[in-house]
Amino acid sequence: MADAPTKVVLAYSGGLDTSVILKWLQEVKNCEVVTFTADLGQGEELEPARAKAEMLGIKEIFIEDLREEFVRDYVFPMFRANALYEGTYLLGTSIARPLIAKRQIEIARQVGADAVAHGATGKGNDQVRFELGYYALNPDIKVIAPWREWDLNSRTALIDYAQKHQIPVPKDKEGEPPYSTDANLLHISYEGKALEDPDVSPDEAMFTRTVAPEKAPDTPRVIEIGFEKGDAVSIDGKKLTPAALLTELNKIAGENGVGRADIVENRFVGMKSRGVYETPGGTVLLVAHRAMESITLDRNAAHLKDELMPRYAELVYNGFWFAPEREMLQAAIDESQKHVAGTVRLKLYKGGITVLGRASPHSLYDEATVTFEEDTVYDQRDAEGFIKLNALRLRIAGRMRK
Repeated sequence: MADAPTKVVLAYSGGLDTSVILKWLQEVKNCEVVTFTADLGQGEELEPARAKAEMLGIKEIFIEDLREEFVRDYVFPMFRANALYEGTYLLGTSIARPLIAKRQIEIARQVGADAVAHGATGKGNDQVRFELGYYALNPDIKVIAPWREWDLNSRTALIDYAQKHQIPVPKDKEGEPPYSTDANLLHISYEGKALEDPDVSPDEAMFTRTVAPEKAPDTPRVIEIGFEKGDAVSIDGKKLTPAALLTELNKIAGENGVGRADIVENRFVGMKSRGVYETPGGTVLLVAHRAMESITLDRNAAHLKDELMPRYAELVYNGFWFAPEREMLQAAIDESQKHVAGTVRLKLYKGGITVLGRASPHSLYDEATVTFEEDTVYDQRDAEGFIKLNALRLRIAGRMRK
């Protein structure tokens, strides 16, 4: 076909799935393949991905450390919104996809590729997130989604294909792996296999970033997080870059059993999905940020933010990071954060987080007004008229019911 893709940039992890996809793109699609591997803090050595790509004949290989950009330009803006999907999910997988998509499109432009490819399945959210990002940034790009095209519809078929084409199969992939995982600096997720029954508890041995709360230290850990313009900038007075700060928070929170969540969520494609997540640093960050906002945000601004948050979270979850409505909401949220600055003191203890104190040079908390002692600021007699005006419609309706 005249419009068949000739050169494709593949989001490549070096794992079994994307290695099979790489070979399939070469063999079935007859494409020249460029691989792109992003270090988003998943905690894995990435050089083996380069070696495997070279072994498969790839000439153009991109491996990039995007941890700072990821936290600075994606995670932190999302946390300014206090985003939680369906009240529980901190969006760890969702927020990584737009950055990967952006770099794929930029690399495609750089190397003259006319297509991009990903390893997301046809049942999940990630195919939507990747492709909405691609099309937003290059409306004319060709997209190849092998899981929606090929007949390799089982783990056994993938392994057979890999062995046929001399693609190394990790020993733990020879049998059925218990979980499908996704990891970055914000979180790690576990889905599928043993977790597909939402009534089956996860195996304790599965967790990698948090200790079990009951095995956490018996001594509480107290930390102080500093904020500027809604972003965390320091831990215990030490200034840190965004990625370094989240890395340190992950360590502290994980050691104290903080950050596990077992969720049944509603996927964008229409089905329910059970996932278990470890988001230690992010869990602490959300509590700290809300505590900081509690003394620095005007009441109605804070309430409006809380009304906008579910919509914002849904946009991130569904893959609309580059959509104008997300950018519009972000502008409003960022405007609200200009004076969200100061420090929050927290106690972490066996999976729990307690706010111990918060202070800000922009605090709207006025002790002279709220005191229970005698004051000259607030005339309590004013409350009578305030109450009667607010009760007016209720009194009229009450009389009508009589």
